[in-house]
Amino acid sequence: MPTALPDPLPAFTPPARRRLYLMRHSSVDYFLPDGSPLDPHSVPLSATGRAQADAAGRLFGEAGVRFDRVLVSGLPRTRETAQRVLAAAGQSITPVVDTRLQEIRPGRLENIPRDELHAAFTELFNNDPQIEQHRFLGGETVGELLDRILPAFDELLADSGWQTVLLVLHGAVNRGLLSRALCGQRTFFGRLEQAPGCINVLDIGTQDIVVRTINLAPTQWLQERERLTTMEKLLLQYTGKPV
Repeated sequence: MPTALPDPLPAFTPPARRRLYLMRHSSVDYFLPDGSPLDPHSVPLSATGRAQADAAGRLFGEAGVRFDRVLVSGLPRTRETAQRVLAAAGQSITPVVDTRLQEIRPGRLENIPRDELHAAFTELFNNDPQIEQHRFLGGETVGELLDRILPAFDELLADSGWQTVLLVLHGAVNRGLLSRALCGQRTFFGRLEQAPGCINVLDIGTQDIVVRTINLAPTQWLQERERLTTMEKLLLQYTGKPV
């Protein structure tokens, strides 16, 4: 007796996904050599930062990536990074500004007791269950950051008017967006390091987000010279020590 054939496999329609490139702005100098802080709202890219942005732009150009839209937070370091990336990639696009995506807002460093500096600079980037209550350098809390960046992110994902978008934002902002993408809900994974000028790659579907790449640094592929976090380096600079 012939063996009955199994039921045919159900048809599979591959999901359509859009591409989102999420960058952190390139390197800036927040402190003078003696540790005196500069205004974080106006600092330009350093020479290292300009080289990082140019390298990222060349990478996009060599890969044939074309952006439909570019978003920045409006702070000069994101504008300058985006401008240099686009120039090196050979693309002429005017970035859209969304100020909700600005970096978590610090308090005044001089108000932080010296014996609390280490915790003030680094506790934000530990995976504490109460992380949303933590204030960044005595300023904005992580919860307040998420309150403003997640609606902006949701609005972008709901907008069907783009296929490939570049966001040039900030370290803590990127952590909040990547945390949402990774687990599908509001959370903050502080240990997701974001190097200056790094690129994260996300594919946006109608029902999911695929995180393909995190913290790709175009000028240091293997991050072979890195052992400190960004905030640990800033603490050293603030206390007048070489990095």
